[in-house]
Amino acid sequence: MDKSLDIVTIGESLIELSTNEHLNDADSLKKYYGGDALATAIAAARMGSEVGFITRVGDDVFKDYLLNSWNHEGLDISQVKISQEQNGVYFIARPQGSCKEYAYYRKRTAPSKLSLDDISEDYISNSKVIYASGVTQSLSLSAKEAVQEAFKLAKKNDVITAYDPNYSSLITGPETARDDFHNVISDVDILFMNAEYDTINILEIDSMENIMKRLWDMGVSTIVIKSSEKRGYFIGYNGNIIFTEFYTNNVVDTTCSGDVFNGGFLHATTHGLTAFEAAKFASIVAGLQAEKIGAIKSIPYRDEVYNIFERGASNA
Repeated sequence: MDKSLDIVTIGESLIELSTNEHLNDADSLKKYYGGDALATAIAAARMGSEVGFITRVGDDVFKDYLLNSWNHEGLDISQVKISQEQNGVYFIARPQGSCKEYAYYRKRTAPSKLSLDDISEDYISNSKVIYASGVTQSLSLSAKEAVQEAFKLAKKNDVITAYDPNYSSLITGPETARDDFHNVISDVDILFMNAEYDTINILEIDSMENIMKRLWDMGVSTIVIKSSEKRGYFIGYNGNIIFTEFYTNNVVDTTCSGDVFNGGFLHATTHGLTAFEAAKFASIVAGLQAEKIGAIKSIPYRDEVYNIFERGASNA
């Protein structure tokens, strides 16, 4: 059966207000939008994938801006529902020479109303990959149920599932993150984790070989561990572990770079590349994004990435 969608992501969107000054000092802020599953979706779409996004959007002054922006990106938003709650907002400052500053306002927002009612079996079965994250699960109990249902329907219909715990202490605690992880892991085919946050707080293991073995024993077939310390990605597939270096050392802003990597990886795997090739491709996508300022705005486009990837393949 031909499927019309390569990837479907489930998650939240937020209005992004940013500055290159300290938030305390800024007189003006630039408007865009963000969200981890949304960044994954747009990264894949800009590479050429057919991508659907499941979320809820608040019926406020930002509604048309968000919907029009996603249409412009080519996302299928047929499953996006409008809610009476407001859209979430986050503030981010990237002052030169200082650490980034964040402020999140994401409680009781429209995406927190995600529920089983938003999950259509027909829509799920018409895709190749379903992707969600721990951030999506953290929105609400009903959002957790929506993610679990989507993954179970995906397995029922032979659709690949992909998941990233995406642990952040700003959003949830280790115990909740572990519970959310274990509630879905039996239905996960592709798993993305961060060595500095996810594996330590959720698995409580820091040995790469032991991490891979534990996850393979859980039934996960493809594993990507992102390591800032080692400056690269460990890919576990078919009993082998391969390391891929970060594409760039010229890092300007890593906001959502892990999510962008996920989008590049899922695009590559749904377009004929092996897991190890997909990691090299996705490293380019994430690296180019990290060389500029902005979470989603700075995601590169297909031609730039493919030109670099194909030059590397021809020189291999």
